[in-house]
Amino acid sequence: MKHAPDLEAWLSLNLIDGLGDESIRRLLIAFGSPAAILSAHMSALERIVKKPVAQRISQGAEQHKIAAVFRWLEDPVNAVITLADSDYPAQLLNIDAPPPLLYFKGRRELLQRPALAVVGSRNATPQGLSNAEAFSEAASSAGLCIISGMALGIDTAAHQGGLRGLASSIAVVGTGLDIVYPAKNHPLAHKLAKEGALISEFPLGTPAIGRNFPRRNRIISGMSHGCLVVEAALQSGSLITARQALEQGREVMAIPGSIHSPLSKGCHALIKQGAKLVENTQDILDELNHLPLTRHENSAAAKEFSVTKPAENTVLLKHLGYDVVDIDTLCSRSGLTAEVVSAMLLTLELDGQISSLPGGCYQRIQSM
Repeated sequence: MKHAPDLEAWLSLNLIDGLGDESIRRLLIAFGSPAAILSAHMSALERIVKKPVAQRISQGAEQHKIAAVFRWLEDPVNAVITLADSDYPAQLLNIDAPPPLLYFKGRRELLQRPALAVVGSRNATPQGLSNAEAFSEAASSAGLCIISGMALGIDTAAHQGGLRGLASSIAVVGTGLDIVYPAKNHPLAHKLAKEGALISEFPLGTPAIGRNFPRRNRIISGMSHGCLVVEAALQSGSLITARQALEQGREVMAIPGSIHSPLSKGCHALIKQGAKLVENTQDILDELNHLPLTRHENSAAAKEFSVTKPAENTVLLKHLGYDVVDIDTLCSRSGLTAEVVSAMLLTLELDGQISSLPGGCYQRIQSM
């Protein structure tokens, strides 16, 4: 596989211990390119970084580490994306000290799609998991790529919902991309690599270290146009992501819950501080000034999304009524297949006419 001629220089900088994103940014401003940094005199380097770091830059990264990355890149699903690449995520360029390079696995075209970060508790309630999955699927089908951190709980549900929608899902992880953490999410990671994407700023082999996850969170929010918090306690790491989203100028939204639930208190605190209260998918689209996909905007995706016509969707409302009902019951009442009914329900939810409930149930909330 052909690689950019300066990729080895980018990798060398990324693999030098003690050389952070901000330092690399200042070095790039001063010298213009990674190759120029690596060939600069010690005296020039020491004007920007400390002497031990300057010495390591002069020595360059260990060649066996660079060789390991190039072996990893032999798989066509893998890539390294640098600040110099045209498809480096545009949203990330607007944050403080964007990562100089990203290790990437999956569908590269997803990097150009508008995105929504969906985050929340690792120990989510069944209602929270259902909300995360349903809202993510609906937002993805409206054209928003779902970005989360592949943790257990809300993150996992968000990825699952996003993968079912048209715009898919991207996981930003806190380890090297050759490590799956948590191990329980191996099947999800495999599905993301095939149908979505995974991203990390950390070199291959980086284990799960606590301090890396807050750093990871700034990329989750930074790549997104808005951040939706589904469930979060007052001390949740999800609130760190929400704070970073605010600092990056992103829209912050939260789903309210029971006043008695500890996992609602973080969301309620955000709403009190000005976050958008979200009750349905349209609230998200309105906050982001985002219009759902149409057949003309994305014919391949919209063909899948617009499998039913508005008139047919209205007919389904008659079978739904105002009581809580599941898909099997609707199939029995309407004589339609589960696939067709699911597509109709998604469109009706996007239109704000029905609401999804736990257990795969739905309820009509708007009269015809």
